[in-house]
Amino acid sequence: MQTTSRNYWPMGVIVVFVLFFIGMASVVVIAVTHRDHLVSDNYYEQELKFQTQIDAVARAKAAGAEIHFNGAKGRVLLALPVAQLAKNFSGTVAFYRADDPKLDREFPLEAKADGTQSVDVSKFSAGSWRVRAAWVADGKNYFIEEQIAVAAR
Repeated sequence: MQTTSRNYWPMGVIVVFVLFFIGMASVVVIAVTHRDHLVSDNYYEQELKFQTQIDAVARAKAAGAEIHFNGAKGRVLLALPVAQLAKNFSGTVAFYRADDPKLDREFPLEAKADGTQSVDVSKFSAGSWRVRAAWVADGKNYFIEEQIAVAAR
């Protein structure tokens, strides 16, 4: 008896080409149907708003505004320029939690005469928080932001 050996190379080449074609077709379909969320319809309007945010951050930094976090006491201290408090001052301080928006909190800025405001965060859930203070003084916008980590109690 004579045994004949089969040559599997032609079948392997065909399978590789078919798999390659299916893979390329899948990539094309995904690329064509995927909506690019990075591009906005009102891009220029958003850019102008972002520029005003950059200006507000620069003004706050130049004025000497700061956010301090004392993890041991569970308190956030906002230090605002005293000179701004008498100039039609109004604003808010927001605590933003990226992983759970239901935990977000916002308080009015009510600085004492020395320009400080203390916020108790000891009862906040443990994790990473972003503290954002935004205010208007004498018609100019100001903004500061700080990342804090509240420890479990």
